[in-house]
Amino acid sequence: MAIRKLTGKVPSKPSYAYLIEKKREGHEFTEDEVRNIVDSILDDDMPDYQMAALIMAIFFKDMAAQETAVFADEMILTGETLELSSITRPKVAKYSTGGVGDKTTMILSAIGAACGVVVPGMSSNDEDFVITVHNKLSSIPGFKTALSLDEFFKQLSKIGCAVCEHDNKISPVDAKIYKMRQMTATIPSLPLITASVLSKKFAVGADGLVVDVKWGNGSFLRDLEQAKQLARTITRVARVMKHRCVALVTDMNQPLGNSVGMGLEVMEALDFLRGNGTEDMKELVLKLGMEILRLAGVAGSTLSAKQSVERVIEDGSAYKKLLEMIKMQGGAAPWLEDPSKYPMPKHSRKLPAPKRGYVHNINAGMIARGVQILSTTKSGKIDPYVGVTEIKKVGTQVKQGEPLLMIHYNDETNLDSGIDYLRNAYRLAPRRPNPPSIVVERVA
Repeated sequence: MAIRKLTGKVPSKPSYAYLIEKKREGHEFTEDEVRNIVDSILDDDMPDYQMAALIMAIFFKDMAAQETAVFADEMILTGETLELSSITRPKVAKYSTGGVGDKTTMILSAIGAACGVVVPGMSSNDEDFVITVHNKLSSIPGFKTALSLDEFFKQLSKIGCAVCEHDNKISPVDAKIYKMRQMTATIPSLPLITASVLSKKFAVGADGLVVDVKWGNGSFLRDLEQAKQLARTITRVARVMKHRCVALVTDMNQPLGNSVGMGLEVMEALDFLRGNGTEDMKELVLKLGMEILRLAGVAGSTLSAKQSVERVIEDGSAYKKLLEMIKMQGGAAPWLEDPSKYPMPKHSRKLPAPKRGYVHNINAGMIARGVQILSTTKSGKIDPYVGVTEIKKVGTQVKQGEPLLMIHYNDETNLDSGIDYLRNAYRLAPRRPNPPSIVVERVA
């Protein structure tokens, strides 16, 4: 389709109306225009109504890879950056769009560090789905989710991994853009997601990035093609920015692993590194771990990367590294090393299968919502130890009355409402469905 010529004259410093019109008509911004946009948002010079219009224009008309790369670079320059060159080990970050039951950030940080890779894990709340990684780790008494940049650097230097909240001094303009994306229903904007992710990950010193783009009913990306496009966009823009990047598109149409709940997921992550774990967790951790090691250059082949990941799990070094990270960030609880001391809720009950059949479909988002309701106490506070375990997966045959999952709770205030969500999340059928592949596509 032909793009009509812009009607306004281009001033030395383009007006916001001109920039909105330019993007509305599908044109690319110049580097100077991108710089002007970012600076104006940072300095609060651009009125909210024009910022909203600009973001909406970007949402509908997209941005080219070069354009997005400049946008990300300019966002980095609005704040502080972390210089990790004094750390000689390779630096590779991991990013996930977030999904129900996803504990891989904790697990892969430990695996990467145990294999000699520095894994800087500073992430925002928008990188998770319903229960953030910070929520999960905050279930550990004393665990410090916020680190200063100096503390973050020292921890990476000493043990090779840290998982903490995003520091507002890193790419500060992103918070303003994200807030406007929330208010204008433009969260799914691929170029703005990409610029946000890359600006924050590369500002904290990562040389490379491994991305887990989740799609399905347990992710904010419900459309598979959109997830694939995001994976391609992130890898393409990272390449323009002269950084190495690999993305996996993974299935999130059922909870990942065996549990959903803050403390329960920390427990599962530790148990996984003790050598246990569900098949879907094992497959995804192995695939993502191999990508981290190969991107870092510590493994020269797929086979050696696979062997390295398996070795640090089998010899316990990855488990020890996760405990080391937790303790260094102030976490202390007897159940970290002795699962029998976990403060299990007072009550447990099964969610019975209403009939005989195969688990045909699970709405992971409804599982997450059910757990969120169950963990909300009468006073409105969140009980970090509530959740569900023993989740039956798609393709599993069940008898009538057999538990589809186990519910663990303390407060009965919201019990019926929470159980309704959990019950309605399951669909049974007389025939076994084909279990979904955990990794849908690899983009390098």
